[in-house]
Amino acid sequence: MREDLRSSRIARLQQEMERKGLDCLALVPGANLFYLTGLSFHLSERPVVALFPVDAPPAIILPVLEEPKVASLGGALQTYPYTDERGPAAAFQQACAALELAQARIGVEELRMRVMEARLLERYAPDCQLVPADAVLETLRVTKDAGEVARMRRAAAVVEAALRAVLAQIRPGMTEREVAGLLMVETLRGGSEGMPFDPIVVAGPNAASPHAVPTDRPIQRGETVIVDCGAVVGGYVSDITRTVALGGLPEEMVRVYEVVRRANEAGRAAVRPGRAAQDVDRAARAVIREAGYGDFFIHRTGHGLGLEVHEPPYIVEGNRQPLQAGMTFTVEPGVYLPGVGGVRIEDDVLVTPEGAETLTTFPRELIIL
Repeated sequence: MREDLRSSRIARLQQEMERKGLDCLALVPGANLFYLTGLSFHLSERPVVALFPVDAPPAIILPVLEEPKVASLGGALQTYPYTDERGPAAAFQQACAALELAQARIGVEELRMRVMEARLLERYAPDCQLVPADAVLETLRVTKDAGEVARMRRAAAVVEAALRAVLAQIRPGMTEREVAGLLMVETLRGGSEGMPFDPIVVAGPNAASPHAVPTDRPIQRGETVIVDCGAVVGGYVSDITRTVALGGLPEEMVRVYEVVRRANEAGRAAVRPGRAAQDVDRAARAVIREAGYGDFFIHRTGHGLGLEVHEPPYIVEGNRQPLQAGMTFTVEPGVYLPGVGGVRIEDDVLVTPEGAETLTTFPRELIIL
């Protein structure tokens, strides 16, 4: 990450923290820490906590074996390392004392901060108050700059190439797990830095569950096959779903497919700056409800996308958050018929000053293999 970009993001963070009355922000490994520093660590039994005071340079508590990563930042973070033999207690004590965190109001990530790190902060920053700071971080990350969007475009291109390669190989009798494995290989071969999530490849009755996992069940003719996959480029992700068929489908499933395709189209057409996030959900859901399948669309229409597969904004009824240029999220309506099968069509959308751009371009018409 460029030093000027890192510095500007930290400066914006400190401004938001001051507005929210926070003295410090404590981050554990994950998307937010990567966004601010470019550093990646595994969550493990060795705690890593980066501390961002509102009025001082940031610091990081970490195992000594991870110190070389921070060296690349040229001293931008003060390090408080610890060895496996001594453990993290002394490092937490030194950092909290140096940053004067006793009685401080410390923002934490509600979805990521673990009991272990929280207890260490509470012990060595006496009388501190740990408060959720997700809104502060969302303000920074919810709109993407040109560099972030460029990475997401590339991630979309990588996963679409992998999807195209795998669809050419699917044959009746192949198992769901076998196809999912091929998809992982093709995605990595095509340039993805990893898998943002385990691909979903499910067919027939299994496709009636939106988050089903691939099994050893053979894929058969006359079934819909839901393929949900993504790629990672420069830390930023793509997320696409297409539903295909092996041979002809029953008449109702052909009808369901067309309903979902039109719902996807309606949702994407509803995206423009100033509209509420829930309006996109309403537009897609109305198509499915009017076709008589409203009870079988059992999840929100979409979720934000960027450094994480699920992040704000959430495209769901009740979210009145106005859409802004630079927001990126999925539009993924689906219909799931228990015991029969399902259809989902998912695209990645960028809000532009004039309206919207769909970053994923894979054909949406029914593909019969």
